[in-house]
Amino acid sequence: MDIAKYLTTAVILTSILGDIQNKIVLYSVTFVAVICSLGWGLWLVRDNNKKQDKEE
Repeated sequence: MDIAKYLTTAVILTSILGDIQNKIVLYSVTFVAVICSLGWGLWLVRDNNKKQDKEE
């Protein structure tokens, strides 16, 4: 889930500080990457919580 936050921060800073021609492409690719990494992180946390519940 931290990867999603870092990607979002990097894109925001890059779009503010850099001169990027294709911002739509940058935002689209970043959006997909953030959704994938956030989903993967949440899936890993969910899986870990189920294992802890079974042990108790």
